[in-house]
Amino acid sequence: LAIVVVSYTQTVRAYETSGGAYVVAKDNLGTLPSLVAAAALLVDYVLTVAVSVTAGVLAVTSAAPSLASHKVGLSLFFVLLLTVVNLRGVRESGMLFAVPTYGFVAVMFVLIGTGVGRCLDGTCPHGAVSVLVVLRAFASGASALTGVESISNGVNAFRLPHGRNAALTLVAMGAFAISLFLGVSYLAVSMNAAPSGSVSVLSEIARAAFPSSSSTSFLYYAVQGLTFAVLVLAANTSYQGFPRLAAVLARDRFFPRQFVNLGDRLVYSNGIIVLAAVSSLLIWAFDADVIALIHLYVIGVFTAFTLSQAGMVRYWLRREKPAWRRSALINGAGAVATGVVALLVIESKFTQGAWAVIVAIPVLIGGFYGIHRHYRKVSRRLRAGIAAVAAAPRATNEVVLYVESADAALQEALWYARQIAGDDFHAIHVPGRGTDPGIRPRFRQLTEMRPDLEVVRPADGRLDAVIEYLWGLPRGESTFVTIVVPELFHSRSLVSAVTRGPEFRLKLRLLTEPGVVITDVPVLVKNGGRSGPRRAAARILVSGAHAATMRAVNYAGTLGFADTKAVFFAFDDEEAERMKREWEELEMAVPLVIEEAPFRDVGDPLLAHLRRITEDPNAVAVAIMPELIFSGAARLLHNQRALYIKRLLLFEPRVILTSVPYRLN
Repeated sequence: LAIVVVSYTQTVRAYETSGGAYVVAKDNLGTLPSLVAAAALLVDYVLTVAVSVTAGVLAVTSAAPSLASHKVGLSLFFVLLLTVVNLRGVRESGMLFAVPTYGFVAVMFVLIGTGVGRCLDGTCPHGAVSVLVVLRAFASGASALTGVESISNGVNAFRLPHGRNAALTLVAMGAFAISLFLGVSYLAVSMNAAPSGSVSVLSEIARAAFPSSSSTSFLYYAVQGLTFAVLVLAANTSYQGFPRLAAVLARDRFFPRQFVNLGDRLVYSNGIIVLAAVSSLLIWAFDADVIALIHLYVIGVFTAFTLSQAGMVRYWLRREKPAWRRSALINGAGAVATGVVALLVIESKFTQGAWAVIVAIPVLIGGFYGIHRHYRKVSRRLRAGIAAVAAAPRATNEVVLYVESADAALQEALWYARQIAGDDFHAIHVPGRGTDPGIRPRFRQLTEMRPDLEVVRPADGRLDAVIEYLWGLPRGESTFVTIVVPELFHSRSLVSAVTRGPEFRLKLRLLTEPGVVITDVPVLVKNGGRSGPRRAAARILVSGAHAATMRAVNYAGTLGFADTKAVFFAFDDEEAERMKREWEELEMAVPLVIEEAPFRDVGDPLLAHLRRITEDPNAVAVAIMPELIFSGAARLLHNQRALYIKRLLLFEPRVILTSVPYRLN
């Protein structure tokens, strides 16, 4: 632990944004070693949660044996509790983590002091321990180092200066961990404490130090309670490390892109949820057995340590900064030490379950490469499609208004259809169970038969009738068919949006129809519709300069709005400059507005931009979103941001959302 802490203090000073094993190995050793480190760490983060939580529950059942039959349920409950706390954000959960940790350290020093005092008085039993048992204990006890990687992986989360504060935290953590580890290990050997599936070693030591007949017996329960708390909270290192590493991998396109997205509390919520789900599955599969789970543990983190420190040796050799020889020697010693531990763990625990981790790491690496190939292929196809979209004839637009009922949403949709097509559009109604039989005369009163409402009789289903009607209209690369779908909501309920009426199912089906653009016109009853003169401002929400964006720009040109712009949300200055340069190179037909999204979340900047339009009571914002459409398993790697934006804007007053699908099957 001392060797690793000293060597990692150099790593966090050299890499002040993220000194994790993946980043260090990628910069200094290449892609494959970095992916080995990443796979090993992801596995270890999952196992850290599973082992820490089940060990914490074991502390409880050691003191209260009647709860032993509920250890799986208790473990899953505490994983859920940790997940909820972390989804709320670290700032709000910091005090919750700090109090049990400081309490545990204090009570452990009391335990060690009392136990050592008893042993020095000769009142504790002595037992012989074989070399093999020592080696196995070392392999299991080496899990004390797993927190080091979490600190190095999140250096930029510390106060400025990042590197110095991260290094101080490493030293403090190492000092406490070494003191507690040596003290408990001494007492375990001196008192001949042996682990079992029902009583922990620490419980045996605490019971020997604080007998039930003594006045200090209450300290036994304090030790067990705080051990439980700190072990459950120890899993929080993974709740910080796993999402951050997943986000870094996603930015490098080795992991699904949705792991980059921040949730409402500015945390990587997708990473947190996946970590909780996989660790819960392990706890259930292994029946919350700490001894069984510990055999899978440690291999991942020591593999990552070895690659990280080997990478740092090359870092110093390439730069030859002041005292580089000393630095290279320290990191080299760290690489050798952690490499030996990794080999020792593999040798001592291979047949006890460690083989599963050794198999899982190559499988994950294969998945990384598969995801990376997919994203590269998509990028190539989007670039290759630019020429075809640019060479297409001037775009035209055929507009179809879908009429379900005569309400405020229909009036909004009618206004919009006339804005983009005048009176030259189609209006259709598909009758079915529960629809208004008098819809046609009501519609004629609204439109004065310009146009008239076409009633389409369904042969099979209502959705099929709409799609078959659209098949009869011309469409292609430069001929769009826009279907305008009005939706009236009585409350801000996403469940209602998904379950009420056929509108949601219709929009979902139409995404796969070539040449069809879906325009959603939602109206919340309390907001009401608008009447009188209004203007529309179109904003094309772009994520890059490629064929899908160019097609959306061509579509926006058919709408005829004088105020039409593209909006790009930049996460940093480098991304903003790149987008500006590519936009100018493609000579897009609309101006580009770049908005800052400093917290890697487009939600607040998007709403702020659209609300600057809708603060004018006579204005409507039309958000036009290019949406990539895939088939099969590839859908899992895309479209999460599109779904997020649709949810975000669904109940936003005077905002109309248009999806322009671009199919990459």
